[in-house]
Amino acid sequence: MTATGATYANQGGLPRLPIPKLEDTMSRVPDCVRALLTDDEMEAFREKVKDFLATDGPVLQKLLIEYEEKGVEESGLGSYVEEFWNDSYLAPDSSVVMNLNPFFVLEDGPDTNKQGQTKRAASLAFSAIKIASALRKEELVPDTMRGTPLCMDQFRALFGACRVPDQENDTIAVDTESNHVLVIENNQMYFFQALWPDGTVCVNEADIVEILIAIKADAGQTPASVSSNSALGVLTTLPRKEWAAVRTSIVGHSESNATSLDIVDRALFVLVIDDVTPEDMASCAANMLHGTYKLKSGDNDLVDQQVGSLTNRWYDKLQLIVCADGRAGVNFEHSSIDGHTALRLVSDIFSDNIISFAKEITKTIYGGTKFPPLINAEVRPASLKDPDLVQPRKLSFDLPKHVLDQIYFAETSLSDQISASETFVLEFKGFGKALIVHNKMSPDSLVQIAMQLAHFRLYGKIVSQYEPVLTKAFYHGRTEAMRTATAEAAAFCKLWLQPDATEDSKLQALRVATQVHSAGIKRAATGKGIERHLFALQKIGHKNGLPTPEFFNSKGISKLNHTILSTSNCGNQSLRLFGFGPVVADGLGIGYIIRDSGLQFSISSKQRQTERFANTLKQTLIDIQAMLQPLLSVQVSHSHTTDEMAKAETDVGEYCEGYGDTYGETLPVSVPPTAGINKKTDQHLNFSIPDSDQSRAKSGTFARVMKRRSSLSARQMRMFGKSVSTRDIQAEIQDDLEESDLG
Repeated sequence: MTATGATYANQGGLPRLPIPKLEDTMSRVPDCVRALLTDDEMEAFREKVKDFLATDGPVLQKLLIEYEEKGVEESGLGSYVEEFWNDSYLAPDSSVVMNLNPFFVLEDGPDTNKQGQTKRAASLAFSAIKIASALRKEELVPDTMRGTPLCMDQFRALFGACRVPDQENDTIAVDTESNHVLVIENNQMYFFQALWPDGTVCVNEADIVEILIAIKADAGQTPASVSSNSALGVLTTLPRKEWAAVRTSIVGHSESNATSLDIVDRALFVLVIDDVTPEDMASCAANMLHGTYKLKSGDNDLVDQQVGSLTNRWYDKLQLIVCADGRAGVNFEHSSIDGHTALRLVSDIFSDNIISFAKEITKTIYGGTKFPPLINAEVRPASLKDPDLVQPRKLSFDLPKHVLDQIYFAETSLSDQISASETFVLEFKGFGKALIVHNKMSPDSLVQIAMQLAHFRLYGKIVSQYEPVLTKAFYHGRTEAMRTATAEAAAFCKLWLQPDATEDSKLQALRVATQVHSAGIKRAATGKGIERHLFALQKIGHKNGLPTPEFFNSKGISKLNHTILSTSNCGNQSLRLFGFGPVVADGLGIGYIIRDSGLQFSISSKQRQTERFANTLKQTLIDIQAMLQPLLSVQVSHSHTTDEMAKAETDVGEYCEGYGDTYGETLPVSVPPTAGINKKTDQHLNFSIPDSDQSRAKSGTFARVMKRRSSLSARQMRMFGKSVSTRDIQAEIQDDLEESDLG
């Protein structure tokens, strides 16, 4: 299929990410750092800003505009920041484990406990293969956010992709004709064919079950000493230049090694079978982030052998990990894939599993037609033609002594990192999205402010806090930065510790802080952010051999970039947890999921008081809840009314990196019709989002309308379980708004 297939049909009409005006960016920079600096430091920083605007800034802005007009198009890139952003991922020498790769923990399926490891692994892998087939044929439904098309470019590097180490910058190699899946069990590597050359699926779920049974039998014959010594995947945890040197040695040692590594690189994805049963959700999260640490006495009783799952990985690729009890998750290489793209993948995998389960239990009643497949992927099992075609094959490597030594050293180094790290899970049940929306605030903004307050209550300091914001409404868009530590957020945190502060004053300060945060999210999502622009200005200077302006070395920028609280909101009903490691040595990595009636946090750090922070955050949420107006005692169905209230509130959380489902929704979003990638424009996307006052007023109108209804309205019918169409609900809401002064 051509680039005009369904999956990429919207690409040509996406607007290009605009370069903000220099004056606009610099006018907002002081607001980003004000809470992090003393008065004297702030005065000095304002002078740096003024000097930059008068000297280096205009020069760099001119170079950036020229680069965007000529160099970007000539190089095939999609935006003024893409080249520099890619380098920021691929140039660093640090290990990707805990420093870059995020993880997901999937919710259990309806029969996970009955399925067992092999059946669930086969089921999840089969769904992933069908998605890979749909992508290959460009039949996957493209993402939208409430009717606005989102860029699908990242999906080109979802399957068959591998990060390849190099002595300079790493590269991302993508095999567009990949047709096999790599399986790792007990540190042994196997592969099986999954797609025909035309992209059609060539295995069914039963085939994969048989494949995994055969692999388990073979891998189980490998003694622990041999398994530990041959754990080639642990080399992907080394610093990148070290891994590049070892990889070159492996490839150069024998032709068969080169062939085997090529098979690894070109695999659609990695299916990891772990001999681990997590004892709790924190253990499960840690296993998905970096694997488990477990030592066993060696054969000579002098050398301990690593038998944990930390070596049973290949971190340079997308990994689907299944534990011994059937719990599953994903660890993904982040250089070319953001959380939103990975979330779409696991959402489709999980949903396809649910539909398959529903079809199985109702096939005798409905004949299997009641539940249409989520993914219309053609399956032509090779086993029907020749069973040998779907037999797994084992990869073998001829490794010299110095490579075996490097495997051992890589394991001990990673074990040190894991020993110095901690992951804690907070599953807060007190309230969630419904209560926050009921109180006319953005759920994402409130959670963001709560995390800053928790840190302030624990340490008495306002710190830099980062949240990625989705910019995929633009061609090749990825993320923009939102900084939560605004002056308004700081004022709220400081007010909280004042003994004479009233509940009303705290609540009002919280509302102001969340409104400022929401406004920042909307600016970032619509191409009016600050940090990617500043980053590109600095990098375009380097590209042209110019010295770094003093502004970029200032204390304000230094403190802004030292992200103590690295956070991200990514999840929906398919995920139990989402997380990643901290980005600085003294920081916290916090992935969170906002549910209707709860909040999920996965918190990681290196030798910080992770559990104590989590407990402080829990108490902070409890204290905030005490200030909020409780929900009505009679609850309406969250599947309709909560979502309608959220839309009336226009929750900016949906623009965060991976928030919620983003395909098949509708929201009026005005995109300039001439703003396609082939037509240069300086216009920004104009999301038709009401400002805070309008949003609060509309939510208030919605609440008043709900309250004044005395007859059996459509909403009341829903409360009593009656069936009313979504169109009727939307029409009634519109009628209510038209009756008000906001219609």
